[in-house]
Formats: sequence, structure tokens, C-alpha cells
Amino acid sequence: MTALDNLDSAADLSNTDTQVPDTHDVKIDNSNRSTTPQSDRFLDYISSHWADRPEELPAALPVTAHTGGRRAALSALFTGKRLVIHAGAMKQRSNDTFYQYRPHSAFAHLTGWGSESEPGAILVLDPTPNGHEATLYFRERAGRDSDEFFANPEIGEFWIGPRPSLAQVAAALDVPTAPLEAFESTEGELTLENEELARAASELRLVKDSYEIVEMQAAVDATAKGFEDVLAALPKASAHKRGERIVEGVFNQRARLDGNTVGYETIAAAGSHACTLHWIRNDGDVREGDLLLLDAGVELDSLYTADITRTVPISGTFSPVQRRVYEAVLEAADAARAIVKPGIRFGDVHEEAMKVIERYTREWGFLPSAENDPTAYYRRYMVHGTSHHLGMDVHDCAQARRELYLDGVLRAGMVFTIEPGLYFQPDDLTVPEEYRGIGVRIEDDIVVTDDGCVNLSAGIPRTADDVESWIKNAQQ
Repeated sequence: MTALDNLDSAADLSNTDTQVPDTHDVKIDNSNRSTTPQSDRFLDYISSHWADRPEELPAALPVTAHTGGRRAALSALFTGKRLVIHAGAMKQRSNDTFYQYRPHSAFAHLTGWGSESEPGAILVLDPTPNGHEATLYFRERAGRDSDEFFANPEIGEFWIGPRPSLAQVAAALDVPTAPLEAFESTEGELTLENEELARAASELRLVKDSYEIVEMQAAVDATAKGFEDVLAALPKASAHKRGERIVEGVFNQRARLDGNTVGYETIAAAGSHACTLHWIRNDGDVREGDLLLLDAGVELDSLYTADITRTVPISGTFSPVQRRVYEAVLEAADAARAIVKPGIRFGDVHEEAMKVIERYTREWGFLPSAENDPTAYYRRYMVHGTSHHLGMDVHDCAQARRELYLDGVLRAGMVFTIEPGLYFQPDDLTVPEEYRGIGVRIEDDIVVTDDGCVNLSAGIPRTADDVESWIKNAQQ
């Protein structure tokens, strides 16, 4: 049964049709399919004889120890300005179905409201003489005496399950709440459509607090379990003509079991598909003798996500040329990580990895011989960057200014990836035939410490020998 089978749309049936901000990005009208009884006797009957629901208030979430400080930091940048942070509406997938809801990362960061956020919610920071006062607006559940309960498939509890009250959310997030219909826009307010506010909210996440570091490690640990699941399922994947979908499905199952979902579309790239950087069709076979590049991450209910890549031999053993490429990429990753510490430039991490990539591709004879030519020919085999910030977004802090991102100075608490690779396209005539179709990437999640860094994903095997043992043990 689809979300609107046999019922009218919310606009047609709900008595709670006050003009409020949208919780869904489109209005659906299926009144031509409605079979809902409309008699007063039926409405009285379905609205009555329900047990009382005690109002149990939850304890404040651990994240609330940090969200007030985050809001204060943003407040200090916009003295006297009203700030309006929209969680966002449900996005239409097709006709009357919608994608699984996920709030905007800035909203989740400032409120602590993750996977259980209500669509259409709004955080407002109203200016006061001493900063800003926060209010969280959302559409509270309607009573059982309202036809919203049974006749509104978009937000009615009969359709989507229990929803929280204003008091429950206020207690959990330690922030005042108000009904969504009470929200009113004012002239001069700033929303995330404002470039300055969007940039500030993004830059606010460049340095993670202690709560965030714990969540990042938990996301990595859940992802490690997903990789173990995939290795155990490799024989099954090899037996199916769309084995990459077996890989994707097995990992995504772990993401739903131990988290909210995947942090991004899983890349399950076998054979030459590994040379396509964002291969997400995942419809190919998984053949003995090829490599499998798995780039995947679990997103927790807090919305923090891991982003890990491992490249493994499907048969369990690297061929000599596969091992040669793999160990070159591993050396590049280790060289980049070795320089990470507070005070260096973020872009230096990439440059350190590329020194290794250039050296190997030159030693192997793949680059034009030109002593005085500054062209970075080696980038043919690794066109992407080595690192990006990581957090609630897989490419976190993306709206931060370049001088704070690529050219920014590393600070303790920053979390980012290190992910060099080598990709030799199957039709690339600049490399010997034995290299063609090989793609290798090794990606880890790194947190900067006071005197260096910690690899959050160090527990996931990385060396060629350890990877081969990892596969063998996973399939016993």
C-alpha cells in the first residue's frame, strides 16, 4: 500500500489546515482515489476510545552539552540579526512517495536533532541585548480527535507512527519549542540562502568538539563491521551476475542496523569499474582475479558519517601488479598522514601524497620525459584531491572559505579523509596492458590532535598482507 492509497491528500482532509511552513516540498492531491468515510458518526467513532498517552519527558541528550555553545558562536558573528535555520522539507521521489527524511546539517549541528527531526522544523535565533534567544518551531502531533491523525498520510500518526510533543523535544534538546504555525518571517532575517550565514554555519563545523569525535569514531567502527560483512559475502557476490549489488546491499544492511543509513551512495566497484571515481550503478559482476574497491560509510542517528575506502583482491590474493599498485597508494597515504599536525596547511597533505604518486608513475615509465616541463602529467592517474573535511556531511564544511579550507591551517579537532589512489583506465594506452583496468584507493578518517593525528580507521586492515589475511579470516 502506498502512502496515499484510498485516502485524500492532507489538504483535502485535514481540519488543521492553518497556513504553516511546508513539511513536504510538494502538495499531493489524491482526492480522486479517496474512499474515506466522511459521515459524522464515523468521524466521532474513529476519534474516540483511545487510551490516554502519558506525557513522559526524556532526559536531555548528551549533545546538548555542546549545542548551546555552537549557537552562541554563531550568534556572536551576527549581532542584532535574526537568524532562521530551516531543517528542510521532505523531498519528493515520485508522485506521492518521498525520500527518507534528513534535516539540513547546519540545523542538526545547531540543535542536536538528528534522524528523528521533524520535517519543516525551523530553528530561530532572535536577537537580544546579550546575544540571541533560540526557539525551535515544528509541527506538533495532532490529537486523536483531529482527522490529521488518521487522514493525513504525510504527517498523521496512523500513517507514519508516533511523533513527539513540543515538551518532549524541548526536554531532549534543552531548547524552547513552539508550534510551527506560530512562526512568522520578518523583514531582514537571514536564512541559509544568505551566503554569509551559510558560510559561517559551515565554518563552525571545521573543528569538532569532543562529542563529535566520539560520534565519528562510532561511525567508523560501524563501517568496519560493514566491511567485514562484505568480505564474508564475496563468494555470494561472485556467484551473481550483479555481484556489486550484493556488496552494496550487504553494506547498506549494516548501515541500517547500526546507524541511520549510509552517509552517501555506496561505491561497490569491481574490476575496471574501480577506475570510475564515483561508480554507484553497482550493477557489474565480481570476478575472481579482479580487485573490489569499496568506498562506503555508515551514518549514525546523530548524522555523523564515516567515509572509508578499502581495495581488496576478490580471490583473496593480490597479483604481483595489483600489489605493486596497492603498495604505491599505501605509501602515498602513509606519507600524507605522517605530516599531519596542527599548524601545517591543509593543502600540504595533498601535495605530500602527490609526491609519491608522481615518483612511482615516473619510475614505472608512464610519464612523458620532460625535465623542464612543470605539467603534472601524473594527475592523469589521480585526478581527485587527497583530503576533504568529514562530519555530518561526507564532504563537510564545503561552503567554508578557501583560506580556511584548502589553504587553512590545521587545528586540533579537525577531522578529514586521506584517500590517495591510482586509476588506470581500461583503454589508457599510456600504461602497459597489465595495468589497464586496475583502480586502487585507500581512504582513512583522520582526527588532528594537539601534537599530531590519530587514524580513526586504523583498525581496518591496510597493508597488502593484512588485507589478504583479513579476507581469509572473514570467510572462515
